[in-house]
Amino acid sequence: MSMFDKPILVFQTDFTYKEGAVSAMYGVVKTVDRELEIFDGTHEIPQYDTWSASYRLLQCLPFWPKGTIYVSVVDPGVGTSRRACVAKTCNGYYVVTPDNGALTHIKKEFGIEEVREIDESVNRLQSTRGVSIFHGRDLFGYTAARLASGIIDYEGVGPAYPVDEIVTHPILEPVVAEGHVQGIFEIDDPNFGNLWTNIPLEDFTRAGFHYGDMVHTRILYDERTVFEKDVLFHQSFGFAKKGDPMLYNNELMKVAMAVTQGSLVHEYGLSYGSSWKVDFSKT
Repeated sequence: MSMFDKPILVFQTDFTYKEGAVSAMYGVVKTVDRELEIFDGTHEIPQYDTWSASYRLLQCLPFWPKGTIYVSVVDPGVGTSRRACVAKTCNGYYVVTPDNGALTHIKKEFGIEEVREIDESVNRLQSTRGVSIFHGRDLFGYTAARLASGIIDYEGVGPAYPVDEIVTHPILEPVVAEGHVQGIFEIDDPNFGNLWTNIPLEDFTRAGFHYGDMVHTRILYDERTVFEKDVLFHQSFGFAKKGDPMLYNNELMKVAMAVTQGSLVHEYGLSYGSSWKVDFSKT
């Protein structure tokens, strides 16, 4: 099998590059098979945030070639009884991850065909047998490399367990009516300070909102109004004045909110999560 026949490995973690964890993971992969291609998803997921790990998989996974093996390590329960697994998605990918909520979004959006628990008696780096705190290197990276190289097939990962037993976070659905939509901010775009809602563009337009509209926008935190303005809804940032808040269609075809050439998060003190509700209505 040539390197071009082997699956690509993509890694995302909350490790950052401040110390050697990422380097050690990649070293293990290359020790298993020098030909394997490794790419970074992100290593800046917020610490211990399995919800964000799940969302970033949804954001990125379908844009990689089919067969790609995505390694997602945000693992606050490392070394405990939580399952370490490899999930096979219905759209043709593998995700190597702790089963701790990180599969939530891809299970909902793409479906999971099968999930297998990693057999540590076979698929674990033996030279660090006494270490319980670095499964990104010793278990997830090592198993992903063995799978990508063809040393093991998918069945060789370990025993299958029911897809229904996969740990998931609750996902809130938007409420849609004529001229009115309610949802939450699900995630942020941290570099630019934008916030993405859980409202699909299709639902927003079905409710009667169109590009160019001014939309009455109310944001609530724990049911307390923290922002209320009429805001432009348009295709992209250049349609609004610099410094103005606006609504737009983001890269996942969902309604998002930004400040043009500014930061919505910093300028208005907003964030994401189930406590951050958004209410859109016709002006």
